Amino acid sequence: MGPTHSMSGAAVGLAVAQLIPASWGGVTSPAEAFVFAGIGAGAALLPDLDSPQATVSRSFGPASIGLSHLVENSAQALVNVTRTPQDEYCGNGHRTATHTIWFAIAAGLACSALVAIGGKTATIALLFFFLGLGLRGLFPSWSKQNDWLAISALSLGIALAVWQFVPASASPAAIGCAVAVGVLTHIFGDWLTKAGVPMLGGVVTVNGKRWWDFGAPGALRISANGTADQFLLGLFTLMVGYEVFLIGSGRTIADSLQAIGG
Repeated sequence: MGPTHSMSGAAVGLAVAQLIPASWGGVTSPAEAFVFAGIGAGAALLPDLDSPQATVSRSFGPASIGLSHLVENSAQALVNVTRTPQDEYCGNGHRTATHTIWFAIAAGLACSALVAIGGKTATIALLFFFLGLGLRGLFPSWSKQNDWLAISALSLGIALAVWQFVPASASPAAIGCAVAVGVLTHIFGDWLTKAGVPMLGGVVTVNGKRWWDFGAPGALRISANGTADQFLLGLFTLMVGYEVFLIGSGRTIADSLQAIGG
């Protein structure tokens, strides 16, 4: 579900960002940690923009709904162009092209290029966008009680605050990595569900199908919004809290791993 996707994206994205050397744009302050957590949380919901019916697709009102229709139709067309005779005709683009490893790589590269061109302005713009997605995911009950204007206003307010308090933007490579990791976290989260996900779709053929749905071993598959989903939400929430604590105390996960190993 949305909350678990968002929190897992924040946790994993923040962890990877801390492991990136500071000279490459890794996290060096609590403020920068927030940037990565916000981008990771939103990026972990980015794949679901392929469904106009999804809550996340309403994050920015008509603009995001229109974008969602474009993404869904493009994904559907891509599947039908690349499918083999063994693949079924695609009549709905949900859980197809945007749920592949290739999309994660493309999204990360695109955001890296955007930051390389636009600098800090682009970083704040990305934070605004991904925060809007993340707020929808992390606070579904609150977001249902407030329209897209409230979500947009809150995202913009936080992004502008970051503009004031973050002294310098992270490197394009680090931002792109946070986005790619967030998308990959979503994909592997869906891999755990009973439906599976075509993570190598369009490129790798399995059993004659180019859009083969990969899934975890039967015993490990979970139901969305079930007990396991709630457990994972709690686990990732604790991870985010611990990571923020580490950064606030001047340490990182890399320091902790080094201490354990040494």
